[in-house]
Amino acid sequence: AVEGITHSLCTLEFEDHRPLYDWTVDKLLPTGLIDCKPRQIEFSRLNLKYTVLSKRKLIQLVEGKHVNGWDDPRMPTLSGMRRRGVPPSALRLFCERVGISKSDSNIDFGVLEDCVREEMDKISMRAFAVLNPLKVTITNWQGSTLEDFEVPRHPKIEEMGDRTVPFGKNIYIERSDFFDTEGPEGEANNNRPPKGFKRLLPGGKVRLKYAYV
Repeated sequence: AVEGITHSLCTLEFEDHRPLYDWTVDKLLPTGLIDCKPRQIEFSRLNLKYTVLSKRKLIQLVEGKHVNGWDDPRMPTLSGMRRRGVPPSALRLFCERVGISKSDSNIDFGVLEDCVREEMDKISMRAFAVLNPLKVTITNWQGSTLEDFEVPRHPKIEEMGDRTVPFGKNIYIERSDFFDTEGPEGEANNNRPPKGFKRLLPGGKVRLKYAYV
């Protein structure tokens, strides 16, 4: 009130202080020490499941050198999430979906992840990555050199254009995309693939993405 603030937004724990605050302001107004009565509005704090958001507890991590400052990517702070790659639009979308409430609640962390995924889908170009590579040689490949395929950078946004993916006799696939019925994993399963397995098998056929069968 002394600084001329008209509205005060705070969390629910300050609701019990409002009667005393209003009484003090009402008594000071006639004296001329203050010239306005701020309006105090309480709402529930944002609680994320499995996430510590208390500044008093987070500062212990910072002062104890358990993290590299408030903007450490592991910290649930705005600067930390920005360094983690979370776009501002995802945080705004999350706040819009959660809304403002007067009742205490715990928001599932998956809601935040869904917002990040939804926003990143609009701006992220697609790419392939093989984490556990398995070399495959195509014995009936007739070409002597590499063949280039034009692959869209985004399946839904044509404006992102295409990229070139080379294809040849030797390729690498994810190890989990192949089941060796004649090897140790096959012997452990009576030389039969797992039920519903639709990927590469000895003597089987699969379609390579953006390429041939």
